[in-house]
Amino acid sequence: MMDWTDRHCRVFHRLITRHTRLYTEMVTTGALLHGDVARHLDFDAAEHPLALQLGGSEPDELAACAKLAQRCGYDEVNLNCGCPSERVQRGSFGACLMAEPALVADCVQAMRDACTLPVTVKHRIGLGRDEDYGFVRDFVGTVAERGGCGVFIVHARNAWLQGLSPKENREVPPLRHEVVARLKRDFPALVFVANGGLADDEAIAATLAQVDGAMVGRHAYHHPWAMAGWDRRFFGDQGPAPTLDGVEQAMVAYMTRLAAQGTSWFAAARHMMGLRNGLPGARRWRQVWSDHRLKHLAPAEVSARAREGLALPA
Repeated sequence: MMDWTDRHCRVFHRLITRHTRLYTEMVTTGALLHGDVARHLDFDAAEHPLALQLGGSEPDELAACAKLAQRCGYDEVNLNCGCPSERVQRGSFGACLMAEPALVADCVQAMRDACTLPVTVKHRIGLGRDEDYGFVRDFVGTVAERGGCGVFIVHARNAWLQGLSPKENREVPPLRHEVVARLKRDFPALVFVANGGLADDEAIAATLAQVDGAMVGRHAYHHPWAMAGWDRRFFGDQGPAPTLDGVEQAMVAYMTRLAAQGTSWFAAARHMMGLRNGLPGARRWRQVWSDHRLKHLAPAEVSARAREGLALPA
């Protein structure tokens, strides 16, 4: 979710679901240790519960970043062992790490020694076209036993490191959620969260009947209103449900605060383009909110213009 789930996106998503755990974009250890820490790690208090996802392969560097995560107030730190991009491969981290479970265990142990936050691992179910279950079973077993990891977030596809783009790696390798369920049966004391292809509440519910959690990525981004019923259905929250108008107006208030701080509100507006998908007037609503010629206006004025095509009160 690089360049997608930034702090503005997470604030927007938190307006729709109060309880779903949110994850940052993957941030590399180099970006934190040699770059602008505040730009990468600052977040709004409303975003909790919030996990920081790290990319790296050096135990000492990951430990230093785990300390930063705790100092900044994150609720979890996650090591990415699933990203298949060429840039990540050149850095010898992401999905490449699945071939080195002992190193991943050392990384996790170093991070756990450096902070008191839960340290989790996100990974694939295999590398290349080899679908041998023993590969992912041994990876999980090693990282759990030697590294002390208790939570594994499993994208239920192999990572094909040669011949596919990152986008194709999310679509071409076959989904095999039965592998995640088998991991849960083989390691009942560990927590497994399944990821990949979960596009509706029924699929999520079916997944939760077999494993401990479900992670939804791009579907939630492109169709954010799909999250509106999660608090009640999956968390048992009987409080008031969000409304489309309420979420939009809360985002307008947030963007107004950004503008008052000298930050472009337009960078935040891009994340809510899918809010009214499938509803009458949604296309024009998106066109208004994404019109760069209007970014000098106040968010409330843009909202009023966007809503002119909707069958709603102004």
